[in-house]
Amino acid sequence: MESKGSHGVSRRTVLGGGAVLMAGLGMAACGASKNLSGAAQGTAEGADTRSIAADAYLYGYPLVMFDATRLASSPTNQLLRLGPPTNGSRSIVAPQNDTLFAFGWLDLRPEPMVIQAPSVDGNRYWLIQMLDAWTNTVHDPSSVRPQTAAGRTAPPFGYALTGPGWSGPLPNELTRLAMPTGTVFAAYRLQFDGAADLDNAQALMAQVKLMPLSAWTADPNAPTPNAQAPGQSVSPLQQVNAMDGRTFFNRMTALMAANPGPAADANALKRFASIGITADAVVDNLDAGALNAAVQDSQNRIANYTNPQARIENGWVLAPNIGAYGTDYPLRANTARVLFGANLPQDATYLLLDNLDAGADGTPRPHRIRFDPGQLPPVEAFWSITAYDADHFYIPNPYNLHAVGHQVPVVPGPDGAVEIALQNAEPGQEVPTGNWLPIPAAGKFSLALRLYAPRDAVREGTWKPPAVTPAAT
Repeated sequence: MESKGSHGVSRRTVLGGGAVLMAGLGMAACGASKNLSGAAQGTAEGADTRSIAADAYLYGYPLVMFDATRLASSPTNQLLRLGPPTNGSRSIVAPQNDTLFAFGWLDLRPEPMVIQAPSVDGNRYWLIQMLDAWTNTVHDPSSVRPQTAAGRTAPPFGYALTGPGWSGPLPNELTRLAMPTGTVFAAYRLQFDGAADLDNAQALMAQVKLMPLSAWTADPNAPTPNAQAPGQSVSPLQQVNAMDGRTFFNRMTALMAANPGPAADANALKRFASIGITADAVVDNLDAGALNAAVQDSQNRIANYTNPQARIENGWVLAPNIGAYGTDYPLRANTARVLFGANLPQDATYLLLDNLDAGADGTPRPHRIRFDPGQLPPVEAFWSITAYDADHFYIPNPYNLHAVGHQVPVVPGPDGAVEIALQNAEPGQEVPTGNWLPIPAAGKFSLALRLYAPRDAVREGTWKPPAVTPAAT
């Protein structure tokens, strides 16, 4: 979610949830290749340099974006907790009030880092997402799947994140989660049930712990203070996209030395090495014009990428293949651009319906969403539908009502179906409170359907979201 303000860390900077709704899920399902062959070709000696460098840019873009985001966020090995967005705020694009967030940028080279999720009641969803430096979600323990070592079944759940090559004993209460890179992003999400739940949720957030293994061994009960976010005038996305060729590739090669890619990347790395783009190399001897052209080629390719596995169902768009990428470098680069920190589909699936019409010329156009009996979103945790205005911000209303499905339960009708009223005017007593979602009085709006811990039917496509239809007048 990209911050519109000039200072402070934004949620898009560290978690990116809004960006995927407005861009990543808009990747229509048309063909795109996994290979690295999309760069424009030149005609002179620099043609091969340009083509290979463009592929190298596509490959390394997530690594450089990861590092730029890290530098713009909280200090290393510290935990930053974020509160919920406020009503009427326009500092966060596509906000949500489903979960609270805490995150930390970890350096595992000196020693492992320990993160502990607090004990919560069995109905409150939580998730710890752990990204490597290439933006892959490597581990995802949650209230649904705690992923603890054998015999560790009772909360609180503690995890020791270890870097490449680390070996040693761990306290019995910790589960080891090995990471393939020494630099890691860890994010904790906790279900938030509305204003009446804020004090409880924030008290639980205060119990989230993050500390080096040595500190844990000395005192596992020590509290973790909240980090201070640095001021930020230029977003990481703007910083990376503004880099010229030599700046980008020198940054990329230095980061490759600190966080090598997996063995599966060997063929791509061999090709990049043919023009001198290798770990810890300096590329100042390469043709600056060819490198700059390669940057532009690859930026265009990333921005215009279309996901061949994206699905459009009754107008809703979802991408079931993000969060971990293997050698699908185009998908990885595009997701790093539009959704830094994408969840694995098993943890959270987001669906978008954009560019809906709320009415014009003083004539409102209400809509309806009808879930047939037994066809509410199939989830292990919970779901919500949030409405946004044309700029993807909350729609101001006197009720501070921006989403349905989670904080206020929906109410089925006599036939067992659930109908959601999408309209600006309060619908009256015939529509239950939990079944009304305000939209603008006129203009365009969009909807985001978020499914937390979705069941297989969502990922496999056997459950389909209902269409949004104009209300009868």
